[in-house]
Amino acid sequence: MGDKTKIDWCDASWNPVTGCLHGCEYCYARRIAERFGWETDDQIHAIDEPQKNEIENISPYPYGFAPTFHRYRLDIPSRWTKPRTIFVCSMADLFGEWVPDEWIRDVFNACNEAPQHRYLFLTKNPGRYQKLVKQGIQLPKDCWIGTSSTCNADEDGNEGHTYLLSENWATLTKWFVSIEPILERFDHENIENLAAMHWVIIGAESGNRKDRIIPEKSWVDEIVAECDRYQTPVFMKESLRQLMGTDFRQEFPWEVHNENK
Repeated sequence: MGDKTKIDWCDASWNPVTGCLHGCEYCYARRIAERFGWETDDQIHAIDEPQKNEIENISPYPYGFAPTFHRYRLDIPSRWTKPRTIFVCSMADLFGEWVPDEWIRDVFNACNEAPQHRYLFLTKNPGRYQKLVKQGIQLPKDCWIGTSSTCNADEDGNEGHTYLLSENWATLTKWFVSIEPILERFDHENIENLAAMHWVIIGAESGNRKDRIIPEKSWVDEIVAECDRYQTPVFMKESLRQLMGTDFRQEFPWEVHNENK
């Protein structure tokens, strides 16, 4: 975590909170945490400065993938004087329903104390953003709010969170969607919702999971075509470079002038 990251759409990652309870079978973060952490339990934990040396010298994920607040990490962005694009909580879902409002408020405050950076947030629970705004919790000044969408919505609405666009994003000015991993061909309605975002990230499933989904180029082409119609920047993860060939692209919205957004 920190200055260097393998995530190609940001400069750095910062994990004041780690762990997640969604249980996605393709989750790379869970594999990392359980490899280098202790056994995961079903509790939430908070580690303060006095506990830092005692616990973190043993493992950066002392409770496996159980939700854990590392309060002593809150000042890390303030120590980075050079501006960075920071992915906040790459090893967690900061907006899961199990995360206390206090944790989120403290993370936002830490962002506001280091305004030289651009902050990217990503969740599978975008409805939580709207709740926080209604509660008066101040979003960081330069932040991008993202949602994950890996496939079309199922009968319970547990996937394809783009249907929440009109209801939950109304008060936000910069939003994006991360389609990673892309698990199926998206239907036209969902593609339209995706393209209406300010930025679309697309990636294939990584790792060696037995049932790993290998995407088809046409799945990506259809999304890109609609994004082009909306003039929405598209960033393809390195996992798609071979599949996309000469159609591979990596665009950042803060570098692409987009008058229609």
